[in-house]
Amino acid sequence: MFEAHKKIINTEKIAYWIFLVLGVMNVGFVLMICVYLLIAGTPAIVKVGPIDFLFGTTWASTAAQPKFGILPFILTSIYGTIGAIVIGLPLGFFSAVYLAKMASRKVKAVIEPMVDLLAGIPSVVYGFIGMLVLVPGIRALFGLPDGSGLLAAIIVLAIMILPSIIKVSITAIEAVPEEYTLGSLALGANKVETIFRVVVPAARSGISAAVVLGVGRAIGEAMAVMMVAGNAANMPDSLFQSVRFLTTAVASEMSYSSGLQREALFSIALVLFAFIMVINGILNMLLKKGIKR
Repeated sequence: MFEAHKKIINTEKIAYWIFLVLGVMNVGFVLMICVYLLIAGTPAIVKVGPIDFLFGTTWASTAAQPKFGILPFILTSIYGTIGAIVIGLPLGFFSAVYLAKMASRKVKAVIEPMVDLLAGIPSVVYGFIGMLVLVPGIRALFGLPDGSGLLAAIIVLAIMILPSIIKVSITAIEAVPEEYTLGSLALGANKVETIFRVVVPAARSGISAAVVLGVGRAIGEAMAVMMVAGNAANMPDSLFQSVRFLTTAVASEMSYSSGLQREALFSIALVLFAFIMVINGILNMLLKKGIKR
């Protein structure tokens, strides 16, 4: 019996050290990325000037007199992310509520695998379908010379974030104890009132995590956005303007860049990294305050 107890203790120690090492490695990878981006991205910001780089409205990296203003990319990323969340969050949330609490077993058995399939589709496939279906549709519907633009990118991003929001929200809603539902129904509340006044507030932390994941996916997407947004360094003055996101700015020029242009692309990556960290920090802070209330 003593030997068996000793084996259990040894196993627990081994597991403890394995998880500790893996956790430290994850933190180390993040720190390495931070340090590398700071080292590689700072020189261009210093050479161009922080104000001209962050608030300049012209990006002409290959011109005789190059300009490296990334304000159009920053605004496009902000508008695109907000638009995708405005469209994708309600669709994903209500779909998750329906699948978790209202759908029959047969319906759920059909729809859930389709949601999983959406999550597994590569980004380039979303972009390809957007080029063949969405962009011509926008061009025909609004009578435009070209359907590529911010609106097409927002729609594609909204579709791409749906699987993350739906799956995580379903998991959070289904994790709420059944006693909450039974107690609410016993007090006279109907099914809809029980779902939205009892179950959803109890699952708020998980749903908040789904929102954060959706925002991260929308901000970090590059390939699909590049294929439908037009990939032109314009200010996002309208939904139909051909635009370029922070991610696509790096992806589209990195292969042939050199010198200051290459350093500026690393600076864009640094700005993107900081942008994601700030957005996630703000969301986590706001969502935690909401949960405490």
